[in-house]
Amino acid sequence: MTIAAKPAAKPKQGHVEVHDFAFSYDAADGPIEAAKGVAIDVNPGEFVSIIGPSGCGKSTLLNALAGFIKPTAGTVTVDGVAVERPGADRGMVFQQYSLFPWKTVRENVEFGLKMKGVDVHNRQRNARTLLGLAGLLPFENYYPERLSGGMKQRVGIVRALATGPKVLLLDEPFGALDAQTRVIMQQILTNMWQRLKISVLFVTHDIDEAIFLSDRVYCMTARPGMIKAEIVIPLERPRHQSMMMSSEFLALRRGLVSLIREESLKAMGGEINEVALQGLGIETHGESLADVV
Repeated sequence: MTIAAKPAAKPKQGHVEVHDFAFSYDAADGPIEAAKGVAIDVNPGEFVSIIGPSGCGKSTLLNALAGFIKPTAGTVTVDGVAVERPGADRGMVFQQYSLFPWKTVRENVEFGLKMKGVDVHNRQRNARTLLGLAGLLPFENYYPERLSGGMKQRVGIVRALATGPKVLLLDEPFGALDAQTRVIMQQILTNMWQRLKISVLFVTHDIDEAIFLSDRVYCMTARPGMIKAEIVIPLERPRHQSMMMSSEFLALRRGLVSLIREESLKAMGGEINEVALQGLGIETHGESLADVV
């Protein structure tokens, strides 16, 4: 008799909900509204990306989820609990490398566990396990100055994962990397996510990256940032780089490029008139600005 294998249990924690989120701040020339009316939802174990033009509030939203800032209006919750301050249930990875230069790779990863009071044996074991998943175990005793940019960012991701967060927040973590390293890092991240099955909210400017990594993508408008569209990514998992040449991937890319281009033009100051374009040597020939730029 054949016994069917049980499907893998779905994660029950890490449900992110944002309702009517707004954030404004004071500037020299008056208050600036960074985002308003933002509503997003990340299911437990889901990988969701946010894209949009510069200054639309993507990082602001992530900082609110991390507990670094408080929204001007609206609610931000994880598993139904309002986010009031930073906490171990949320790991954060920034674009810049934020490692302690005086600590080794393993000591950097162990830091959060040490702060939680985990004993030496268990924190070393947990750190070495995650470093192995990221291909960094041979470098556990290196100091950050000896690592490449991609390796430093891998350490940063592993450190954020070491405390066992429900949600991983990433703010353009690969933005400073060269194209080849970025592709490798995308594959490493998606492989680790598939193994650990935690919720991920990923901010990026790279449309291909958002499609390749995500289950869903939210596209934001120019400031004040609002949700313009929610795109489901139906590509099969596990994902492979060869998928990026498929007709399905390219169709998704065309749609997102169109959405982002329109909002990026608004973010750059609205309509650029035809005379100004011709002064730059760009002929419109009756086409719309979005078709020319």
